[in-house]
Amino acid sequence: MKLLSRQTRQCFHLSDFEHHLSMYALAATAAGVGALALAPPMEGKIIYTKAHKSIGPGATLHLDVNHDGIADFDLRDTFSTSTAGGEFGFLSALPDRQQNAVWGHTVPTRGYASALSAKVWIGPKGQFLPGTGFMANYSVSGGRHGGARRPGNFSCTGPWANVTNRYLGLKFVINGTKHFGWARLNVSCSGPSINAILTGYAYETVPNRAILTGKESGQDDADNSMSGAVPLSSLGRLAMGAKGRPGE
Repeated sequence: MKLLSRQTRQCFHLSDFEHHLSMYALAATAAGVGALALAPPMEGKIIYTKAHKSIGPGATLHLDVNHDGIADFDLRDTFSTSTAGGEFGFLSALPDRQQNAVWGHTVPTRGYASALSAKVWIGPKGQFLPGTGFMANYSVSGGRHGGARRPGNFSCTGPWANVTNRYLGLKFVINGTKHFGWARLNVSCSGPSINAILTGYAYETVPNRAILTGKESGQDDADNSMSGAVPLSSLGRLAMGAKGRPGE
């Protein structure tokens, strides 16, 4: 009987020790995560470049957003004619690298680059196209006779047809990490042709941090829902466990 009593006491003391050890480890983890939550956020800033670059029929502008000598996007103004005398043109944005992309939508099988207004968040949860984004297209029918154009039909359509101070949302890669930015353009259909002017562009230096279209300086205080990050304070509560929250 005495032997059984000692075994019982030993089992009780071991179980009690393991319980305290587990609580200590949990507290240490929570404290570590809490310290992480108190750490200052990664500092970044917006790099803005003022520009005044024209893109006319048959021209392509190579856009190097972060000035590292590598083109990130092409803004292309194509031009062609038909044997019947018609003229056609497209303004489009093309990613120059596989993981780069422009903000847009698909209708029904063609991707269109969106002409965004100012103060739109460009971030990880944005709707980016898998390839080329068409911006505007025009067509002219009727042909020419003796150098003069015959009366015909002219049309210019697309999200970027005749707009001023609209923004192209950009996602591109720097040293293997994703960054977000924007390019501001004015586009007009006349002549008949499409003519565009790039007036500025910017990007956020912190990887995966959202940027506001039109913002040219300072830091972007994008909320965590745009970046896809989990708030560090939530990690601290998670480490403490459900019963570790105040009032429970």
